[in-house]
Amino acid sequence: MSLYDNLPRRNIIVIDMKSFFATVECVERNLDPFSTPLVVAEPGRNGAMTLAVTPYMKSLGVGSRTRIYEIPSNIKYRTVPPRMGKYVEYSQKVVDIYKSFVSPDDLHIYSIDECFLDVTDYLKMYNMTDYELAQKIMKTIADKTGLISTAGIGPNMLIAKIAMDIEAKHSKDNIAKWNYEDIPQKFWPISPLSDFWGIGRRMQKNLNDMGILTIGDLANYDKKKLKSKFGIIGEEMWNHANGIDLARIGDYNTDPKDKSYGHSQVLFKDYTFDNIGIIIREMVEVLTGRLRRNKKKCRVIGFGIGYSKAYGGGFYHSRKIPASTDDLETILAVCNNIFQKFYEDYPIRKVSISLSGLEHNNIEQLNLFESYDERIKKKSINNTVDEIKNKFGKNSIIKASNLLKDSTMIERNKKRGGHRE
Repeated sequence: MSLYDNLPRRNIIVIDMKSFFATVECVERNLDPFSTPLVVAEPGRNGAMTLAVTPYMKSLGVGSRTRIYEIPSNIKYRTVPPRMGKYVEYSQKVVDIYKSFVSPDDLHIYSIDECFLDVTDYLKMYNMTDYELAQKIMKTIADKTGLISTAGIGPNMLIAKIAMDIEAKHSKDNIAKWNYEDIPQKFWPISPLSDFWGIGRRMQKNLNDMGILTIGDLANYDKKKLKSKFGIIGEEMWNHANGIDLARIGDYNTDPKDKSYGHSQVLFKDYTFDNIGIIIREMVEVLTGRLRRNKKKCRVIGFGIGYSKAYGGGFYHSRKIPASTDDLETILAVCNNIFQKFYEDYPIRKVSISLSGLEHNNIEQLNLFESYDERIKKKSINNTVDEIKNKFGKNSIIKASNLLKDSTMIERNKKRGGHRE
């Protein structure tokens, strides 16, 4: 019996706008992005990082995320400032095109330039294969907006995404279709690990230290050991390395009326990859405290970043986890995973976290990798800390990390009045 025999086989298409910001600037100027040397970046800042470059610049070896001073001096190019409002306008035009083909319930807006479509229930109506429908949608986008796109097709969101990231950009029609049967030949040779969706450079180093150098190594590693070391993220990485993804597009389209706990913080200075971790942890601590006080656990974790005004934009994504939780480390791991997947190395000025899909905490999910005694001990410690903070104020117990210069916890606790939010 195959690992894939009982897995769902949907018709998922993921479409990404090629060199989106740079191509929009070319369309606005009636220029050909395949022959125009143009970069989108803050003018006059030699150390600035490009937000995008045209396909022509990429053909010359210039990456889409390059410092201005790293562009070879022999390449003559034009620099234009970013216009986030214009990019949002074009993004909405593309989303409207998707909605002309599928219901909003079958559409997931993954980022400003990338969307997933579940076309399983539309193929008979259009009398097309998923490949033919992808071609038609992409042609419609090109005809109506002038934008170029790439597409991946697969039986689930993960396989469609990896097909697009790895193969579509090298195919003649910018489309790649993979199935479960392609996993050993197409997934497993992928290296470095950070080329794979969802694995950041820090996780890559951790896995490399364990002797895991390719996706095949990860797929054939002991699943229990991965989960023991990395928690729910370890199990997810093993599943993904084997092409397993049970998420449905509907999982990401959560009802906005759904009760949730949220926390958003505008930062008083620019933060980066190196120091934002302490802020994320402190915010998760606040939210897990709220969960425990209200006797709740969550199933959906949302995480977002807003960049500084000079760059604009950011991202927000949510993840549905297999079992409801109020555990700080589990929720923190999911937030960090989203952050590492989408962060673009720009200065950070806002962090947002939300917990939804709430359930009463008397629903207990068995965890084979954590003993009953460990669960009771962890719960007892959390409850004791919560009781002390409620009685004597939120700064009555603090961690050593809260004393670091980049921490905002003590000051925020003072502003909240010390006892309750």
